[in-house]
Amino acid sequence: MGTVISNERLADNVYHLRVGGGYGGEMGQFYMLRAWGAYPVLSRPLSIHQVNEESIDFLYHVVGEGTELFAQLTPGDSIGLEGPFGSGFPAVTGRVALIGGGIGIAPLLYCAREIPGSDVYLGFSREPYRTEEFRPYAAKLTVDVGGLILDNVDFSEYDHIFVCGPHPMLKAAQLKGIAAATAGSPVNVYLSLENRMACGIGACLVCSVSCKDGQRKACADGPVFLAEEVVFHD
Repeated sequence: MGTVISNERLADNVYHLRVGGGYGGEMGQFYMLRAWGAYPVLSRPLSIHQVNEESIDFLYHVVGEGTELFAQLTPGDSIGLEGPFGSGFPAVTGRVALIGGGIGIAPLLYCAREIPGSDVYLGFSREPYRTEEFRPYAAKLTVDVGGLILDNVDFSEYDHIFVCGPHPMLKAAQLKGIAAATAGSPVNVYLSLENRMACGIGACLVCSVSCKDGQRKACADGPVFLAEEVVFHD
C-alpha cells in the first residue's frame, strides 16, 4: 500500500499521480493500481512514468469508473499497488527514437532518462502536457499538436524506435518500419500495446494479442512487442 503524494490535473481528463514508497521497475513495465475496496472488481494497469528515489509516477487518462476514482485522490490518501509486471522495452544502444501519442507518452519519460540522447517525438490531438520534462534527456524534442506525429519521423535514421499510443498509430509505425527495411534501412520497432487488462499476470487471457506465432498476452509477454511480431486486424 502506497501513499499519494500528489495527483495533478495536467489537461482535460489527464492526471499525473505520484505515490510515495520504494517502488521500482524497468522501462515499459506497469503496475496494477486500485484506490477502492471490492468495487470496481478489477485494478487498473498504469505504465511506469518515472521512478524516483522515494516515489513512483504515473500518468492516466480518465475514461471510466476506476480512473474517475483515481482523479478524486488527494495527498495522504492510500492506494494499492501491485507490480511491476510485464516485459518492457529493451536496453539498447545506437540511434534511438521515442515516439508517443497522447497518454502514450507515459512510459517514454522513463525511457528518455534511461537512454539519454534519444530523439523524442510527442504528439497530441489537443493540449500538450509533460513535454518539458523530456527536454533534459533528449537530443532532439519534437512536439506536434493536431497533426500526425509519425509524419515527423524518418524511420531510416534510427536503429531502434520505441512507440506507444493508440492502435492506429502503432499500426502506422509498423508499416513505416517495414517500408524502411524494404528500402534497405532495417530498424527495430518496439510497440507498447495498451490492451485492456484484468489480472496483470497472464492468468485471465483478457489482454490477448494476435502475433504471427499465435495468441500472446499483453500483460505477461508484453506489453512491449517487436512490431514485426504483431498482427493488426483493423
